[in-house]
Amino acid sequence: MFDDEEEYYEGNLSEDLERFEAHLNGDSLGFLDSDRLESLIDHYLINSQYTKAKLCSEHAIQQFSYNPLFHLRKAQAISAMGNLKEALHILSTIEKWEQPSCEFLLTKASIFSQLRDSKNAIKYFKDALALSEPEDRDEIFLDLAMEYENATDYKNAVIVLKEAIQYNVHNEGALYEIAFCYDQLGEYENAIQCYSNFIDENPYSFTAWYNLGNAFTKLEKYDKAIWAYEYCIIINEEFGPVYFNIGSAYISQEKYTLAIESFKSCMDLDGEDAMALCYIGEAYEQLNDLKNAKKNYSKSLKLDPLLPDAWLGMGIVVDLEGNTVEALTLIHKAAELDPENAGIYHVLAGAYEKIEDLDLANEYYLLSLELDPLDEECLTNYVQLKIEVSTLDAYHYLTEFTELHSENKIIPLLKINLLWLLGKKEEALFSFAVYAGMNKEKAKELFEINPPLKDVQEFVNLCEE
Repeated sequence: MFDDEEEYYEGNLSEDLERFEAHLNGDSLGFLDSDRLESLIDHYLINSQYTKAKLCSEHAIQQFSYNPLFHLRKAQAISAMGNLKEALHILSTIEKWEQPSCEFLLTKASIFSQLRDSKNAIKYFKDALALSEPEDRDEIFLDLAMEYENATDYKNAVIVLKEAIQYNVHNEGALYEIAFCYDQLGEYENAIQCYSNFIDENPYSFTAWYNLGNAFTKLEKYDKAIWAYEYCIIINEEFGPVYFNIGSAYISQEKYTLAIESFKSCMDLDGEDAMALCYIGEAYEQLNDLKNAKKNYSKSLKLDPLLPDAWLGMGIVVDLEGNTVEALTLIHKAAELDPENAGIYHVLAGAYEKIEDLDLANEYYLLSLELDPLDEECLTNYVQLKIEVSTLDAYHYLTEFTELHSENKIIPLLKINLLWLLGKKEEALFSFAVYAGMNKEKAKELFEINPPLKDVQEFVNLCEE
């Protein structure tokens, strides 16, 4: 927005700054021409010294009242100080003197953005684009896209961001914002197509490979995510976040040793990180190396004592060590820090079930399912708990649950198992035949729910046909 502060003269800026600073303390400033005053004001604006920019603008207006640029600079300074209505008033005055410039329109758009008036901000950003130089348009498109995001219009934001990238393929901000918008829209396949097309033209953009990996991760396509992340690393091996994300993908694939190596690489570049240490703890926990798991969870909590994931991980390890009562205190701490996390209540339910406090186990299973009714493992565990008390009660509960949350994909298999346990074997087999005909792989999960059914040949045959 501002010209280079050294453009008009090279050696005088420091001298003029000293003169103006002395003037603020009561000394006479003397005469400075308009170019030198403009450079002073721009220096103060660029360095976020808005009060001095305002005072310098007012001095310039006294000397050159006919120059609208100094009025514009004052508006920019006071808008940055939060005086938005006064700034708009100054801009309205300038409009009476001359046709709006690109910079004028950008200033007005920015003020409306600060006022959370996205409609007017969008209008003036668009008007500014019409007057802008080609080399400036990608940044204006990015500002316009951010305003669409503020208005939760992510589809138009994506359109504008693609325009930004056409003008400047190196605009990493636009690449990240496209990822954010597709994330908000849930259009991960479109994100993959977008980044793939971009990579075809710009194969050495590590940012594009990184975001492509993130899109694959959202779809739980971890092999492809890792493939994309590895290309990102080949192009830029100093980019820390990619090691964090590839570590997370390895954890999802149960490749825990590789995950540990990746998180350590991330911290080698970016320093110790509480979340990375927490994931390392989880990986060691899954490898049954409880000593190292506990060590890394502890280091994570030293860095961030309010990290619920680390408290939860520590609680799980302590439980695995056989100290379930002590573990409950740690898991409750995690729940206090993240009260909307269904997974924490699921762990609490399991811990209370372990010490045979079935009332509290029941309470926390229900709370977990209330927060996340699609959690297949939690629903399976809770139905199993109810079976131990009464198979018929478990069946009635599942029937009621299905009426509210039929989208939970484990429900048909749980129902088949309950029918079998209730002696309705023909109905159970018929339902299983129908289900296996639609999804044989998912149907095999019945044997995880009730392992003895592996010995019932009718069920086995239906999975092999």
